[in-house]
Amino acid sequence: MAEIRIQKLLSDAGYCSRRKAEALIRAGRVQRNGRPVSLGDKASPKDILTVDGEKVAIPRKKTFRYLMLYKPRGYVTTVSDDQNRRCVMDLLDGVEERVYPVGRLDRNSEGLLLLTNDGNFANGIMHPSRHVTKTYRVTVRPPVTEQQLVQLADGIVLDGRKTLPANVLVLTNEPTRVVLQITIKEGRNRQIRRMCEAVGLEVARLRRTAVGPLKLGMLRPGTWRDLTPEELRAIRNAIGKE
Repeated sequence: MAEIRIQKLLSDAGYCSRRKAEALIRAGRVQRNGRPVSLGDKASPKDILTVDGEKVAIPRKKTFRYLMLYKPRGYVTTVSDDQNRRCVMDLLDGVEERVYPVGRLDRNSEGLLLLTNDGNFANGIMHPSRHVTKTYRVTVRPPVTEQQLVQLADGIVLDGRKTLPANVLVLTNEPTRVVLQITIKEGRNRQIRRMCEAVGLEVARLRRTAVGPLKLGMLRPGTWRDLTPEELRAIRNAIGKE
């Protein structure tokens, strides 16, 4: 049986994303048959892979799952948490496969979160070159000026680098709150919150409503479902567009 790069084996096994696997390997936390591995090393499903001494089960035949979850506020987007906070994995009753989140939503944000055990699929959505859109419904205070809207749409300098242009729509404009729809093509850490803060807006609520062509729809907070074949085709088409 042909050998495969270890980060891909870990990702295909549903242990973590490929990027996380690469970080674990660089940190010296992954061993093959009792010996530390380096980035680029390969293994076969017959080899024994461990992470921090824990054996990772490498399935001979892979069953992929593609899930959509409505992440509620108050949950962290991790497989486990050393601070004993509630994790999104706690919401996946009935899912036997070891899936992991595709990207993340911060603890105080809510909405559409994808989970899978397909490393290639996850990597395609998260890779910056794919520019898969993400749409958010953002409630902000105080009232928003035209200049702030233009700044958000044009791009904001975060960590010394300007964000890509965004699509910004005003959905509701009331004296005490404004609801915006913001669509971005990248996924930097807490990007929407930081963009709003940079122009002087306080985010009261942040909900992701879509990833590419996938929409949250009527899914209720804390519930999940499998993607339909039509949804899978649509998101794969989106990933394929440079």
